[in-house]
Amino acid sequence: MLVVSVISQAGMLDGMLVENVRNAWGGGVVDWLAPDDAAEFTITAEPDNFEIVWKSCQAMEVDLILQRDVHRRKKLLLADMDSTMIAQECIDELADVAGVGEAVKAITLRAMNGEFDFSEALMERVSLLEGQPERIIDEVLRERITYTVGGDILLATMKAYGGYSALVSGGFTAFSEKVAAHLGFDEHRANRLLTENGILTGGVAYPILGKDAKVLALEDLVTRISITEAEVIAVGDGANDLAMLTRAGMGVALHAKPAVASQCDVRINFGDLSALLYLQGYSKDEFVTP
Repeated sequence: MLVVSVISQAGMLDGMLVENVRNAWGGGVVDWLAPDDAAEFTITAEPDNFEIVWKSCQAMEVDLILQRDVHRRKKLLLADMDSTMIAQECIDELADVAGVGEAVKAITLRAMNGEFDFSEALMERVSLLEGQPERIIDEVLRERITYTVGGDILLATMKAYGGYSALVSGGFTAFSEKVAAHLGFDEHRANRLLTENGILTGGVAYPILGKDAKVLALEDLVTRISITEAEVIAVGDGANDLAMLTRAGMGVALHAKPAVASQCDVRINFGDLSALLYLQGYSKDEFVTP
């Protein structure tokens, strides 16, 4: 059995659209998880015209997702940080404050699109921060970092239902520590910026955590908490997230770069992070507000 999720978190999900799709695909009874926001129904086989209907829904700012009706409520959340749990890329914000923003942003864009080896891109960007005072990290955290809508509810709800969560970032521990604590992650993993006498050296501690580290985190946590990979939901947006997304039981490309979204079955282009709860079959009445 397959589940079709229809999500539009602007409060504008058209009931007629949902019924038309259900009727066209011979679906079961529609279950409204949230009035005007999210609905789902089951079908017995993948429709031949799924991509055509998906594109039509995208034009109406509606996300349409097809998944198997097994292990839907996940026991482990693995989440990227930059442009996923927070709205910014921390390295770009640091560079902007340091006056090298344009050079760093160009490298970041290429890296996230998979055009540049992640480790090399990270080292090149960090080298441009050499000589900057360590206090610019606190300035960025205080003045530039904002949280993606729905992240706190996603964490609180999954935790309330027995889930475990890990923030796995190719960014920096100086940020992931604060973000993880704010949102309620059980643990965090990221790279460490090197400093000396309160000054950024332009280096990163080894080993550098990239896409392989995210898969290793998945393997480690699955073993440690005694679950299967099918019980993992992962979310990210960049090329260094792709291996993690394709390995997890449900890999969600959230407002992802085109090169990443094209390789993922589950794409959320319009919803916020609470969409990950709808994908797991939670109704809005079950959401937990921290």
